[in-house]
Amino acid sequence: MKFEKECWFAAAERVLLTFWVGGSWAIGYLAVPSLFHNLSDRHQAGDLAAPMFSILAIVSLVCLVLLLLVQWQRQSLKHWRSYALVAALLCVAVSFFVLQPQMQALKAIGLVAGSEQASAFGKLHGVSSVLFLISSVLGLALVAVRGRDHSQSNSSR
Repeated sequence: MKFEKECWFAAAERVLLTFWVGGSWAIGYLAVPSLFHNLSDRHQAGDLAAPMFSILAIVSLVCLVLLLLVQWQRQSLKHWRSYALVAALLCVAVSFFVLQPQMQALKAIGLVAGSEQASAFGKLHGVSSVLFLISSVLGLALVAVRGRDHSQSNSSR
């Protein structure tokens, strides 16, 4: 029974990591750069990218919380994977609940090149980009190291 439960947790973890990490890399490093490359209007590209990042943030938050629940069920909350998940969750939450609303408010006012609003938007966007990079690299590490970690934990049981 314990083996079946562990198999279910492992499968759930793989699916959740696929949604979160796959979505992050597909949107953040393929779709959005493609928009900015192929559209001549950067504002239009940004307007198309923003909802994709919002949806991705919601999916990421749900997946990260569920991944932490899987870690809790495995009694692995002190494992490095849990710390990586918490760090990624914080990155996504700060970006979604703090930075994105501030950027949307600045865009609603209107961004004029060289203005204080445009400068503030650029700084917020830069912080958001760094948080996204950290989160996506943490996700990549969780995917890349998954096989070795679980084979070690299974052999010690």
